[in-house]
Amino acid sequence: MPALPAFCLRPRDLRRGAALTLAFIAAVGTAAGTGCWDRADAVGAAGGGLTAAAGTRDPAAAGTGAPPESGAATADREAVARAAAEAVAEGKSGKKAAQEVVSRSGDRWGMVYDQGEYSAFTDDLDGRWTGVGLWIESRQGDRIAVEKVQPDSPAARAGLRAGDRLLSVDGHPVTGLRVCDVVALLRGGAGTPVVLRLTRDGADLTETLRREQLHTEPVTVRELPGPITVIKVSSFSRGSGEKVRAAVRAAPAGSGFMLDLRGNPGGLVTEAVTAASAFLDGGLVATYDVRGAQRALYASPGGDTARPLVALVDGGTMSAAELVTGALQDRGRAVAVGSRTFGKGSVQMPTPLPDGSVAELTVGTYRTPAGRSLDGTGITPDLAAGDGVEERARTVLGGLGVGP
Repeated sequence: MPALPAFCLRPRDLRRGAALTLAFIAAVGTAAGTGCWDRADAVGAAGGGLTAAAGTRDPAAAGTGAPPESGAATADREAVARAAAEAVAEGKSGKKAAQEVVSRSGDRWGMVYDQGEYSAFTDDLDGRWTGVGLWIESRQGDRIAVEKVQPDSPAARAGLRAGDRLLSVDGHPVTGLRVCDVVALLRGGAGTPVVLRLTRDGADLTETLRREQLHTEPVTVRELPGPITVIKVSSFSRGSGEKVRAAVRAAPAGSGFMLDLRGNPGGLVTEAVTAASAFLDGGLVATYDVRGAQRALYASPGGDTARPLVALVDGGTMSAAELVTGALQDRGRAVAVGSRTFGKGSVQMPTPLPDGSVAELTVGTYRTPAGRSLDGTGITPDLAAGDGVEERARTVLGGLGVGP
């Protein structure tokens, strides 16, 4: 399973209605982290997973109870709320009771968060999170390993490395846990200690780190000869879509583009649509169903439709990042180069529970402009490429007229 950042992007205000969540459920670590993102120890997404938030809320859908048409497993919202209410009445944990119902349902993206965890998602939406700077992934044998270490983070200063296997967090064994559950253990208040037990090359390590407020830049730009403008989008956190548009506007005349979405776990759908709009002149970006009710997402007019574009993707390209790739590919705007994407095309919405916790349950799926459902299948690139993906992309751009 590909690594995901340890943070998730979540809706800001449940009172405004249910939020569409298209991130991934993820991990610990990187960045600001659908669920959750499997990368940094931020729980979040812009996620996992994982969130389509402001601008994609649909209050009318919040009161319906019909299951998603996709056939994907989902927990019954009323059953989850009832379990939480009964547990609270008995003086027990409503969150724990609700999570047990979600786990039994088979809803692979369903999660329950307490008030503190859900509040932390607000920071994740802005690309900020509190943690130690680890991105984690689930490997064969249900092992949890470090996929990446955030530079200048507590984990980096302690000498932790990609490939280290994480055994426990504050004495809690993590082998067999979901990445999101491990991320929850890694998160906490700034300045609070966390004890990590790891193994590296057969030797056990124990490190006590102090959590810090961390930040990641979701969009970076660099220039290659050609000219080629490479726009790397690490997550669709708040403001990332407009940064992509600004990068396109600032690119040199005659430049080709590489839109690098490798390792992007998703995020806010509104930001993903804005990013897609940078390369489209209006039109359909995606459709989605919320408990059977169909909705559509459209690009803004005025994007750059003339200069050549290649989208770079891999197994870590998830959710909202897949939405962007699918739109550009289906509409003939971009050539996708790399390897098959993750395949998270399901939609989650939050349900407030009696004890103040929040359950996010699958309610439907989204589709590309051509009607493709990506959930469980992902996107097959137009041209397969492994380690040499950027060179392959440069060849494609050359064939499209970029360069002398």
